[in-house]
Amino acid sequence: MKLNKRSLFIILVIVLTIAVDQISKVIVRENITLRTDINPGERIPLIGDAFVMMNVENTGAFLGMGSDLNPTLRILLLLALPILVLGFVLRHIFKDKSLDNWSLFAFASIIGGGIANVFDRIVFGKVTDFLFIDLGGVFRTGIFNLADLSVTTGMIILIFMSFKNKKKTKES
Repeated sequence: MKLNKRSLFIILVIVLTIAVDQISKVIVRENITLRTDINPGERIPLIGDAFVMMNVENTGAFLGMGSDLNPTLRILLLLALPILVLGFVLRHIFKDKSLDNWSLFAFASIIGGGIANVFDRIVFGKVTDFLFIDLGGVFRTGIFNLADLSVTTGMIILIFMSFKNKKKTKES
């Protein structure tokens, strides 16, 4: 694989995404008391009660789904499958030269976020989540981390670019 500007861009986005996520998780683990069934942990308001930090260990996937799966299924669904999918997506973005920069950024963000969370599952057996948004019941998230934010942002960009590209195609 030749390292041109495009390849360097992809690698840089992936590495920065992983680094920022892992650094944020180290800071949270070292400085915010873990929330458990017994201990409510700390809640640190960032913007009143609308945007809060806390330390939660997630043994499942999105919103804790899969935490009660048996160990074999958990390995298959939360480690093997994501690694396989991330590998295919990575291969796709290096091979498909027709992707625009926004789509490359989006895919690289998704891959970086995915790798960061898979790394946590391999090394710690769980993922550290720490951000929570509650806009007075109108909009409320589960507890998430920066890797989740990267994956979500990447997906939103891909959806937006898909609509933009469809509009361009119709105009042609």
